[in-house]
Amino acid sequence: MRRRAADYRRPVRRRLSCWIWSLLGIFTIAGFVLFVVHHHQDHVEQPILESESRNEQVVHERLNLTQEMSSVNSYARQLAEQMTLAKAYIIIAKEHNNLHLAWELSSKIRSCQFLLSKAAMKEEPISLDEAEPIIRSLSSLILKAQDAHYDIATTMMTMKSHIQALEERANAASVQSMMFGQLTAESLPKNLHCLEIKLIADWLTRKSLQDFADERRNSPRLVDNNLYHFCIFSDNLVAVSVVINSTVANADHPKQLIFHIVTDSIHYGLMQAWFLNNDFKGSTVEVQNIDNFAWLNSSYSPAVKQLLAADSRKYYFDGSMDTSIEPKFRNPKYIYLLNHLRFYIPEMYPQLEKIVFLDDDVVVQKDLTPLFSLDLHGNVNGAVETCLEAFHRYYKYLNFSNPLISSKFDPQACGWAFGMNVFDLIAWRKANVTARYHYWIEQNDDRTIWKLGTLPPGLLAFYGMTEPLDRRWHVLGLGYDANVDNRLIESAAVIHFNGNMKPWLKLGISRYRPLWERYVNQTHPYLQDCATH
Repeated sequence: MRRRAADYRRPVRRRLSCWIWSLLGIFTIAGFVLFVVHHHQDHVEQPILESESRNEQVVHERLNLTQEMSSVNSYARQLAEQMTLAKAYIIIAKEHNNLHLAWELSSKIRSCQFLLSKAAMKEEPISLDEAEPIIRSLSSLILKAQDAHYDIATTMMTMKSHIQALEERANAASVQSMMFGQLTAESLPKNLHCLEIKLIADWLTRKSLQDFADERRNSPRLVDNNLYHFCIFSDNLVAVSVVINSTVANADHPKQLIFHIVTDSIHYGLMQAWFLNNDFKGSTVEVQNIDNFAWLNSSYSPAVKQLLAADSRKYYFDGSMDTSIEPKFRNPKYIYLLNHLRFYIPEMYPQLEKIVFLDDDVVVQKDLTPLFSLDLHGNVNGAVETCLEAFHRYYKYLNFSNPLISSKFDPQACGWAFGMNVFDLIAWRKANVTARYHYWIEQNDDRTIWKLGTLPPGLLAFYGMTEPLDRRWHVLGLGYDANVDNRLIESAAVIHFNGNMKPWLKLGISRYRPLWERYVNQTHPYLQDCATH
């Protein structure tokens, strides 16, 4: 058979072999590259993981004890839970006269507390080596207590009875604390009592003071509507003096200010002696005795009738009554007639058209005369609203389960504050607000509409007739809240020490006391003399 020449043979197999070798070469190179890359990643990932591990360790080391206690798996939490159980078994062991077991448990609890305190100071978590011995020993003692038949049912019953006893003691302590707080708030410091004695002696022995008071009583300034009239109803001499001092000190024209003070017969003479003997930058101060308002009697005022009723006096003064009633609801100050005079201002000053009412626990920081030019838009009462927080709305003061209340008033209506109020006496007389007040006093004869105070009947009597004022006119809370914003205090025209912590008492909040004390006339000889007693 004839063979083809070499030049004419088909090179098929040679070409296929080249392709195969080419592909093998490519795969080899790719495999090498992948190996190198993978090897490189292993080296890169390892330090990253090591770094992350170190970071986790650092974060863990920075955990504080609070974070440890919130962690389910932490040793601090296990120790705390064991301590709680051990304390329960101590009580049960003592009740069963197993004093040795109680002592052992107490000893381990002290060790546990020491370890927790140490960890808190070092700001480091508790380690297994530290926790394990205490956890084991406490567990052993708890098992020992269980073997002594202190089972979980017994524990629960015992703890329940102890919790009930503690709650009763806490409630009793709370009631006692509230009563002591009220007694302290109502008591007069020794130095102020000394001042009152000196002043009443002056009033009784110096007839010239009484003659001077008679002359002042008929001054035409007292009924001049071109002047600025303020009224204060109180039996606290120094408190009233601070209100007047602070008002005149910040007034642009103090000689145009008229102050109408009403007090009781006990304090009438000493207040006359003080305000007649001191100058208040040319302002006029009138002092009246509440007993001289003959028209304010039980036949005219249902408030007076209730205050004089035997059941009211028993309710407020009989300490043996139902202990379920909170002591604050029986505070006798709420049946003190001076607190109710604010509802009779038009009758007390029949010739006046506008007046500003001030409580005796306020301090004035700005000129108040612009209040008299405010447009009340036909309303009777100008007051600062207090509904920035929910508990100052009507439903918190009044019983809206009573249909008489729920049918006439909005439970979400804003409350407002007594203590610095502008009263349009012309609008008051026209609306006969005093009669509205009398109506609600009669409706609340059984104390089911509201419990205490003069604000609830005020909210009812002035409903729909109160003009909201800028909040800066009147800032409250300095007699109970230690955290009133300084910016609010600085911008306030009037700051109010409402609450039991009055600035003239030792329990007054020290942060605010200088705001009040700077208006006390410390240079007066009587005050200096009484300060040493």
